[in-house]
Formats: sequence, C-alpha cells, structure tokens
Amino acid sequence: MFSRSSTSPVSVVTGGAGFLGSHLTDRLLTEGHRVVGLDNFITGNSENIGHLAGNPNYRFVRQDVSNFIFLPDDIDFVFHLASPASPIDYLEHPIPTMKVGALGTHNALGLAKAKGATFFLASTSESYGDPLVHPQREDYWGNVNPIGPRGVYDEAKRFAEALTMAYHRYHGVDTKIIRIFNTYGPRMRLRDGRVVPAFIGQALTGEPLTVFGDGSQTRSFCYVSDLIDGMFKLVMSDFHEPVNIGNPREMTIKEFGEHIIRITGTHSELEYRPLPVDDPKVRQPDIGRARSILGWEPKVDFEEGIRHTIEYFRSRVGPAKQ
Repeated sequence: MFSRSSTSPVSVVTGGAGFLGSHLTDRLLTEGHRVVGLDNFITGNSENIGHLAGNPNYRFVRQDVSNFIFLPDDIDFVFHLASPASPIDYLEHPIPTMKVGALGTHNALGLAKAKGATFFLASTSESYGDPLVHPQREDYWGNVNPIGPRGVYDEAKRFAEALTMAYHRYHGVDTKIIRIFNTYGPRMRLRDGRVVPAFIGQALTGEPLTVFGDGSQTRSFCYVSDLIDGMFKLVMSDFHEPVNIGNPREMTIKEFGEHIIRITGTHSELEYRPLPVDDPKVRQPDIGRARSILGWEPKVDFEEGIRHTIEYFRSRVGPAKQ
C-alpha cells in the first residue's frame, strides 16, 4: 500500500507485465505517478517489469482481474489493458480472453467507480473486424463474425466498449476508450503470432518469412512510444468516445516482409501459406479525431522504429541457419 501522505496520483495498470502495460507503466512513473501493476502472466512476462524492482513508486500484484479486485489504496486512474492480444493467444485461451474482456472489464470499472477514478479501456482495431470501410473511422460499426475463431477477442472488446460507455452514462464514471492499431517495439514476445515478431524472428534465424494469403492484405504499424503517448494524452483529456491511435502509413504484408529482409540483411525468402479464417484484408486508422482532440500523431519513422525492434530481438534468437 502506498503512503497516503503523498500527493502523487496512483494508477492501476491491468496487464501490467505485458508489452504495452509495461511501457505504459514506465511512462506513468516518468510523469510522477505511483503505479500498481496487476497481471496473471498468461501472456505477460516478469522480464518486462524486472527493471522496476525496488522502485518505491511501483508495486506489483499477481492477479487474474477476471476475479474481484481489492486494493486498499486511493486510486486516481485505472488502465485496463489485460487481455491476450494476438491470434495465437486468443485461439489458445478463448475463454480467458472472453472473461477478461467481460468480467475483467466489469471488475476494473467497478474498482474505478468505487475509488472515484478515471477509467481507461484499451480496445482494439479488431472491433472493426474485416472492415468494409477504409480507412477505419471511429463512427464505423464494424464487420465482425461473432462466432468465428477470432470472435472471442473481437466481441470481448466490443462488449468492453459497450460496458465502459454504460458505466459512463449510468454511473457517471470518467471513462476513455482507445482503439489500438498494430503496435510494435521492444518487449513484444518473439512467438506471439503477430507479424512483426514473427517476421523478425524468422529473418534473424534465416528461416522463410511466413506470409498468409498472397500478402496483399494491409496493416499500419505504430511504434510503441507513439502509442503510449497517445494513451497518456487521451486519459488526460475530457473526451469519452473511442479514439483511434495508430500510424496511418499503410503497407501490404508482402511489402513489410521485404522491408524486414532488407533491413536485417537475411537471405530468407517469403513463404506463402493459406489465409486464416476472418483475417482482416485491410487495416488503416483514420486518426483525424486524435489529431483534432488530442493534438496527437505518430512521430517515429517506420525505419527507425523497426531497427530498434530488430536490435531488441537480436539477443533473443539463436544464430541464423547457414
């Protein structure tokens, strides 16, 4: 429990040992917050928060937030980031994915309500499904298959958004909703199934880069520091409806693979496999709302960000095949 004599704000971060949760924690500590991190390590990693050991402004609690959350502290902000967040994760853990999106969001909102805290929901561009509108604006309702293999994640996040707005309208909770587009950077798990760590890991070990479909599907990649900056600006705003945060620079998966081959200097080639069910064909954020309301837009160039990410992974993979 933190001292009640301090005037520094207290923030709770669910999923605090995850890729984004750990980077958000670092930013909050830099901004003078005291942080309580919650994680059950289904997909989180203690290495992501190891550098915080002994920090008097940080406390970690191992907990599944799908169960009731009790914290004695006065709390100013609740950031709800807990969830499996890659296709491999939510296909391997479909029920925990739905539970943390439903029960976990309910518990985190209940904590915010009880403490009079601001609530921040990390939602996703997957709420748009396989979109029929391009680029995706926040007023687009999406094209989601609720019973497909990806539906456990998509619908969990859509439910979380609906519940968040219900708490805002009915209980008067100060809520914020971010829709996160593809984000990359250090601390991603090498084998989490997402294209950035997959391609980098394959390139660094001299393996073929696995491209699903013909590689014409598009993604837009945002470096993690830009994403975290958008998160912080949103939670400090007075805006309550969803806001897209992502980099609008769009490229095909094939183009992305070619960039990874070039930058790593690998001799790997692209290897094509069948496209998974319900895999989105396009993904590009319209960030007009973030620009006008938050004054936010991405700053880190793709080439710079991807080189930082590659260097992070170099020490985590074995030698390339000859």
